[in-house]
Amino acid sequence: MAYGTGRVFERGGHLWVSYCYKGKEYRERACDKRGIPTDDAEEAEKCLKRRRDAMTTENGGGPQFETPAMRRLTIHDLLESLKAKYKANGQDSPQNLSHLKRADNDVGQLLACSVTAKHFRDYRETRPKDATASVNRVLQVVRAAFRLAQKRGEITRVPFIEIVSEKGNERQGFASEQQITDLLAALPDDGLRDFTEWAFETGQRKSEIAALTWAMYDASENQIHIPANLCKNRKARSIALGPALRRIIERRKTRRRVVCMSGTAQLSEYIFHRDGAPVREFNKSWATATKAAKCEELLFHDLRRTCARRLLAAGVPTQIAKSITGHETDSIFSRYAIVDAALMLAAQEKVAAKFPRQAKG
Repeated sequence: MAYGTGRVFERGGHLWVSYCYKGKEYRERACDKRGIPTDDAEEAEKCLKRRRDAMTTENGGGPQFETPAMRRLTIHDLLESLKAKYKANGQDSPQNLSHLKRADNDVGQLLACSVTAKHFRDYRETRPKDATASVNRVLQVVRAAFRLAQKRGEITRVPFIEIVSEKGNERQGFASEQQITDLLAALPDDGLRDFTEWAFETGQRKSEIAALTWAMYDASENQIHIPANLCKNRKARSIALGPALRRIIERRKTRRRVVCMSGTAQLSEYIFHRDGAPVREFNKSWATATKAAKCEELLFHDLRRTCARRLLAAGVPTQIAKSITGHETDSIFSRYAIVDAALMLAAQEKVAAKFPRQAKG
């Protein structure tokens, strides 16, 4: 057991250091100031001194001392803990898991205790072709992973991770009625066509639609009840089914499939499925269909903008429109409800018809 100032000792032909921190003994390979293991006696003594100095600094109100276990943690370890939290809280959407996977691939190998703000500035600079939003999503999950680990006492500090403003970087894509008609005709009728039409009519997010189950369908009230864990704002809501949505539901009823769950044959629980499995990624089908419909730049998320714009054009009150699309604030909804020249012209014509004026000669 190490007491007082600790000690340097040999084990397995290598030099180790031993010291006590908060009543517990810690042993680790002697390392030089770069963190590289060393068997030089002088370097081993310096290693032990650095550990003592770090504990003295903490006692004086400085940074918390980092144990060997803390120094071994990688960002991958932190991201795995965040993923486990997401799964426990029902937040493991395909989108969140995708951000976690990319973050792990890009920076997961770095030691959590060694990274600095410069690492993340450099990371952003290595992604000049990526959209600001894409890089921000990666950095946001990394920052969330650091904060979770700090709360749990697994690390002592969270490095500054700058999230760049996305103001002015918002997409403004939307589809015309004809493009939607052509797109739906070009999509395979294996569940993906109904999935896309539902997104067009409701403006729901892709992950939210994919998670809809028959247990959420209330035939007596003619509604879909969406639980809080599926909603981005964590607030449950319901969508009343108008004629278009009822037609989709009736089609989906006829296309339920028997699937095997835990060795038992049963009807698929998902409203939208492809051969009984939940709708996941469909990039190839989407690319083929948008090419056929001559709207290759269209993203699936643009259907959300399109729905918001249609609701606005139809004169639907903002509060009701937000309850359909799932937007929480007026400001965010207004980003999606893009007003084009045709709508502005129509508005002016309505005003002119309501309040006619005689032109002066």
